[in-house]
Amino acid sequence: MSDTTGTEVLRTAVQVDGERASYLTVERDGPAVLLLHGTYWSRVWLPVLAGLADAGLRPLAVDLPGLGGSGGELTPETATVPALADWVARFASAVGIRGAVLVAGHDIGGAIAQHLLVHDRLEVSRLALVNSVTYDSWPAPHVARFRGPGGAAEDVLAARRQAVTAALADAATEQRVADYLAPWTDPRVRRSWTALAGAADSRYTLDLVPALRRSATPKLLIWGEDDAYEKVAYAERFAAEMPHTTLVRIPGADHIPTESAPGTVARALIDFFTR
Repeated sequence: MSDTTGTEVLRTAVQVDGERASYLTVERDGPAVLLLHGTYWSRVWLPVLAGLADAGLRPLAVDLPGLGGSGGELTPETATVPALADWVARFASAVGIRGAVLVAGHDIGGAIAQHLLVHDRLEVSRLALVNSVTYDSWPAPHVARFRGPGGAAEDVLAARRQAVTAALADAATEQRVADYLAPWTDPRVRRSWTALAGAADSRYTLDLVPALRRSATPKLLIWGEDDAYEKVAYAERFAAEMPHTTLVRIPGADHIPTESAPGTVARALIDFFTR
C-alpha cells in the first residue's frame, strides 16, 4: 500500500500474549504515534498513515485482539476498556515503544486512549480523539443491541454493513465498504466484535471525567459534525470542560472523518503531534 508520494504503508505483526497482533505502519524513525480503533478496525487510520509518516512521525495503527487482522478472540472479560488498555500497553512494549508516546483514538479506541492517559498505563504526551466515545455517549443503539443473549454473532455482518455504510457517508463506495467488512467474514472476529459490543459501558468514560478535568496533557478533538451518535455536542462539552483541549470540526463528515476528509484530519494530527 502506498500514497501518491510513494510512501509505503505496511501491515506487519508482533506477538502479544502468544497471539498475532497485526498493525499498519510506515517503517521509519520518528516519534511513535499509537492509533487505536474502536468498533471498526485499523482500516479507519489507513488514509492518514502516509501523511503522518511523511511529517516525520512513526504511526502504528494496531488491530485489537480478535479484531481486524489480529489473532486471538475477545471474551466479555477481555473486551472491557480497562482490559484493552492493558493489552495496548503490552503491544506498545512489544513494538519497542519506550517513554513518551503520542496517542490517538477513534470511537471506543478513544475510551481506551483516555484510560491509558488517566491511569498512566503509558506515558501519553499528547492525546487526540477522533469522533470518540466520551461521557455517556455510548454504546450507540446499533452496538447496544448486541449486548446480552439476544445479540447473535451471526447477525454481525449485516449490521456492520449498514453501520459502515452510514458512518462513511459520502465516502462510501462498494469497494471501501467491502474493505471495511472483510474481517467480519471470519466467525472468530464476529464473536470478538460481539464481546466488544457486550462490554461497551459508558461508566468507563464517565469514571475518567474528574481526572481528565485535572489533566494538563494537551488534547485535540477532531470531529465529523454529521455523526448522529458521537455528536459534536459531546466534543464541544469536552473541549469546554477539559483543560488544554482544542476542537477541530469537520463539516460534512460523519463518524469516520479520516475517509471523508483525510487531508484535513492528517494536517490537524500533524500540527498537533509535531509541536
